[in-house]
Amino acid sequence: MGVRLNVSNIYKYYNGKPLFENCSCSFDRSGVYILMGPNGSGKSTFLRICALLENPDRGEINYFDGNRALPKDINLMRRITLLFPEVGVFNTTVFKNVAYGLKIRGFKNNKIKEKVEEALQFVGLLHKKEQNALTLSTGETKRMGIARALVLEPEVLFLDEPTASVDWKNTEIIESIIIQIKQRLNSIIIIATHDKEFAMATGDFLLYIRDGRLY
Repeated sequence: MGVRLNVSNIYKYYNGKPLFENCSCSFDRSGVYILMGPNGSGKSTFLRICALLENPDRGEINYFDGNRALPKDINLMRRITLLFPEVGVFNTTVFKNVAYGLKIRGFKNNKIKEKVEEALQFVGLLHKKEQNALTLSTGETKRMGIARALVLEPEVLFLDEPTASVDWKNTEIIESIIIQIKQRLNSIIIIATHDKEFAMATGDFLLYIRDGRLY
């Protein structure tokens, strides 16, 4: 496989209280890693730290390609993607929302059209590509966010509560999307979720945060 992630002895404190203490984990196999734990256990913080959007107070986050440690630069950031629980939506069409990341990366218009339409087809939203994204339902917005992430072809994909506040129909669709992603892509997918049924259906590896460590 390509990129792998190693979390080494990280510590994180908030208001003087420990959130993580000597927490370590290796993500060195492709597949879906499910991260569970009670509210306040640090699931979202862990994803942000791993996605290099937040720094641990101590310890290291390292990405490797083979045996080579990768510098934490823009090239690495373009190989990893974090989708937040609340998908940021631009006041424009679904197509343009999904195309945004490709445009800022300098892709040509014909390639953007090809990749965006493929991603929207994959998440079942191609028929809504010209609809204003602000008019989508919560579940459809989550699916659009997944399309926006997938169109960038990340080697490590972080999903924070992808089925939160979503009806059962869209939950089933998102579940199917995740299963298809892991069948199609040789990627690492790390998902924080409270949904046990979703975790059982999609996960290859189950991790649980308790008392500042992963088990």
